[in-house]
Amino acid sequence: MSRFFLALIPPQHIFDYANQVKQYFADHFNSRSALKSPPHITLQPPFEWDETNVNLLEQHLISFASHQKPVSVTLKQYGAFAPHVIYINVVKTSELLALQADLIIHMENLGICDPTAKTRPFTPHMTVAFRDLTKPNFKIAWQQFENRQVDFEFIADNISLLLHDGKRWNVSSQFYIGL
Repeated sequence: MSRFFLALIPPQHIFDYANQVKQYFADHFNSRSALKSPPHITLQPPFEWDETNVNLLEQHLISFASHQKPVSVTLKQYGAFAPHVIYINVVKTSELLALQADLIIHMENLGICDPTAKTRPFTPHMTVAFRDLTKPNFKIAWQQFENRQVDFEFIADNISLLLHDGKRWNVSSQFYIGL
């Protein structure tokens, strides 16, 4: 079994900005875990799937994406899940919430379900530091980032399937929305 998750990957200029912030956390706060995945907004949390049967998964995702509409995504300011996570905040819009909810339902048809995700509301975000950010470093970092200005917008026109290679997450395939 392999580990996968589904996400929105931002365009290159936002991707580069988020990676610079992740590198800042690695260099200044010894928090490197966020560097193990590309900048992304998780839509479906990690799940296990038989990699030999990935074609079935991809066909379902092609079908799902083809019936969706591109979604406008706005990144505004920073947020935190104290005491370990700092992220670029993603504005909750009805379109983004609907895309994620529809995807979760679609994935349940394949037997993919994350019980934790079902018990809490979807909080779209782009993580820049987590897990290995210590509580003391979180406190210092959050003082630096809580009022920092971020303002990006993009149209999400594809959903990415990411695969864990044992060390990091990599984009395995992309599914274009509305095609």
